[in-house]
Order: sequence, then structure tokens, then C-alpha cells
Amino acid sequence: MASDAHGEVTAVEYIQHHLTNLSVGEGFWSLNIDTLFFGIGIALLMGWVAKKVGDNLSLEKPSGLQNIIEVILEFVDNQVKDSFNAHNPLIGPLAFTVFVWIFLMNAMDLIPVDLLPMAAAAVGIPYLKVVPTTDLSATFGLSFSVLALIMYYNFTIKGPVGFVKMFLFHPFAANNIIAKIILMPVNVMMTTIEELAKPISMGLRLFGNMFAGELIFILIAVLPWWIQWAPGGAWAIFHIVVITLQAFIFMLLTIVYLSIAHQSMDDH
Repeated sequence: MASDAHGEVTAVEYIQHHLTNLSVGEGFWSLNIDTLFFGIGIALLMGWVAKKVGDNLSLEKPSGLQNIIEVILEFVDNQVKDSFNAHNPLIGPLAFTVFVWIFLMNAMDLIPVDLLPMAAAAVGIPYLKVVPTTDLSATFGLSFSVLALIMYYNFTIKGPVGFVKMFLFHPFAANNIIAKIILMPVNVMMTTIEELAKPISMGLRLFGNMFAGELIFILIAVLPWWIQWAPGGAWAIFHIVVITLQAFIFMLLTIVYLSIAHQSMDDH
């Protein structure tokens, strides 16, 4: 890559530019506009496609898109049946939505790294990151939404008393009152850490894998154009496995954690 003296950015500047979000505000209150735009846009696209397929369902002559959605539905349904040990009609649609939405957001990484940022620059937009799941605020938003559901079902399934007991008497149980009282602060701390570790690990895992994948694509793009094609093509093929696996892991953990939340206090 040419130096600044020739009117071009350096490799470091190029990488920093592609890793910078289009944001408004500062610090904790900043909003990454590109993350919101692509994340919400993909969600709206999912809704539109789902309605279109639903309005044109056919048992005799299903369309190719209908067949694809039915395969995904069957796959997700099997995961729910294998991992969710209670009855809740929300879990299946939720798992399907989580898997497809995260997969599509991840799949934005397969778009050539310069294509959309260059198009944005042409209309005066200085920065544009197109993969929402390479933004930690997006992955934490997804994972802490799962935590909210976990807490909701812990409270509704176990009841107010069972919910409090989950923090006071788990993970360390005791047979006498004095030992129980002594262990209460430890149990509250340990259970709180355990519950917070779920969304934090989910969000960091998704972010870390997708950010690393995006960074590799950017590093490949720094190479001379005549070298890019072989490593870029090979990494894109491998990355299809990564984006699918990360969507699957997030979906599966969501199912498992919600299954645990549906257990009674005795089972817990």
C-alpha cells in the first residue's frame, strides 16, 4: 500500500478506518448508527420474507425459499426438542429468530470489505461497518436480552419465593439454619456471577469470532490485488462455517439457559 506522500492511506489507517463505526454521541451514550441500520434492516427483511413465504405457502409446489425455511425450521425444532425440557410455545420461534437473524448479520462479513464503505464514502458517509455482530454493543444487546428472559422465567416459573431462594441457597446448600445464614452472602455472590457470566460469555464469544473474521478479511484486502483472490476466497469458504457455527452456538445456549430457567427450585 502506498504511503501518505502519494496521497493514499497507509495500511494502519486503512485498517483503523474499516474498524471504526459511524457513531453519534460520546462514551457510554454513543450510538453506532451503522450497527443499528444493518441490524434492524436485516430484521425487517426477515419479517418481509417470512410474510411473503407465509402468504404463498404451498403443499403441492413449495418454492425453493419455502423449502429452505422448512429445513431450517425442522433443524431448529429438533434442537429445541433435544435441549428444552419443558413446554413453552415461545422457545421454538425465539430459537429460529435468533439463529436466522445472527446468521444473516454474520453473513454480511462475506460482502467485499471495500464495497459498501466506498459506496457510503461516495455520498459523504465517512465510516461504515456492515457487520453488526462485530460490534460489542450489538452482541451484548442480544445476550443481555437472553438474560432478561432467563430472569423473567426464573421469576414466573419458580415464583417470587423460589426466585429469592435461588440466590440465597444455590449453589451451596446446608442442612442447618446457622450454616444457611452464613452461606447466604456467598450464594448470592456466586449465583449473581453465574447468571451474569451467561450473557457476558455469549456476547464475547460471538463478538470475538466475528471481529477476528472481519479483521482477517481486512488484512487480506491490504495485500496487493493480484494476491488477494486466493487467500480471500479460501477464508470466505471457511468463514461460512464460522458464521453458521456462531449462530448455532448462540441459539443453542439460549435454548439451554431458558430450559434451566424453567426448572423448579428442587431440580435447580
